[in-house]
Amino acid sequence: MAEHPRNVVLLDLDGTLTDSAPGIIAAVTETFRKIGMTVPDDEELHRFVGPAIITSLRRNHVPEDKLDEAVDIYRDYYANQNVFDDPNNPGQKVAGRYVNKVFDGIAEQLDILRANGYYLAVATCKPEYQAKPICDRFGVTPMVSGIYGASKDNSRLTKEQVIRYCFEHIDFDAAAGDRALMVGDRWTDADGAVACGLDCLGCGWGYAEPGELKEHGCYRIIDDIADLSTAVEEYFAK
Repeated sequence: MAEHPRNVVLLDLDGTLTDSAPGIIAAVTETFRKIGMTVPDDEELHRFVGPAIITSLRRNHVPEDKLDEAVDIYRDYYANQNVFDDPNNPGQKVAGRYVNKVFDGIAEQLDILRANGYYLAVATCKPEYQAKPICDRFGVTPMVSGIYGASKDNSRLTKEQVIRYCFEHIDFDAAAGDRALMVGDRWTDADGAVACGLDCLGCGWGYAEPGELKEHGCYRIIDDIADLSTAVEEYFAK
């Protein structure tokens, strides 16, 4: 049984904990080439980081009858095809999900939050079966108490759905005094938090476009990773 009350910090993965854009963009680029469509421009490619892949494919006019194929191709390049240069091990090839790294300073900030008694959980729109190996490889898993993501079949897709799924699994109980804060870098995080009645702390070091986090209702935006633990402490002190 969970102990209550708890202060829960929900952490987005891509763009919040990890610098994953290069691997996602590489896999997206190969996907468009494989399905015979023009690769989006650089600005649009960066918008793929954050939302569910099927959402971004639809936004880029991939026909409905090609969506399943495109998702499967993307997931194959992202998880299985070792064709991309590994930035952490020159000369080696890896799948797109490992063209990635934890942002400098994140480990130290999560250490502080854990030491101060916060319950830390990754809440990502990335399919959970993909998120967990990434967290294992880059040392995120021991920094948090749980990793929660989208489902493979797209039945759990949005950040709102992921947050509610996480809450079910951790026995989150607002009536018993539990409180939660979403921490993320994209509109998906802010919208998901609002839909669940939560506040969102915006991470300005991630992949949001100018004004995006404010427009979607983040109560505060921080630009420096070193400010993360202090911002969380200040929020829960209210």
